[in-house]
Amino acid sequence: MDLLRHTGIVKEVTPTSLIVSIVNQSACSSCHANGACSVSDIQEKEIEVTNWKRTYQPGAMVTVLFRESSGLRALLLGYLLPFLLLILTLVIAVAATGNEILSGLLALLVLVPYYFMLYLLKDKIKQSFKFELEET
Repeated sequence: MDLLRHTGIVKEVTPTSLIVSIVNQSACSSCHANGACSVSDIQEKEIEVTNWKRTYQPGAMVTVLFRESSGLRALLLGYLLPFLLLILTLVIAVAATGNEILSGLLALLVLVPYYFMLYLLKDKIKQSFKFELEET
């Protein structure tokens, strides 16, 4: 089982969770010329960890672990399934109506109930994506 590791800083401690801030950098953000380049990309993300053993204070450095298989599942739900739904709807609608504009709009509109369903199921989906702390 492959684990993805990210170093982060504990931002907030609650009785039920730790909020950890990680900095996600593209490869070019560490380049010496990134100040003059508009391509460099640094994003700060907050991750909620619900299972830990030690006591942590805000500002503590931690390593967050995430199962690679969970990342693939997130990719499937967030990008691959909607893309396939869009393409399938577009092909069927063009074949049925012959109108490309109407088919394109219909294909885009099909995504609305899909993402609304994901929104309604977000708590259930959230339970399947567990972040853990590397504790020694």
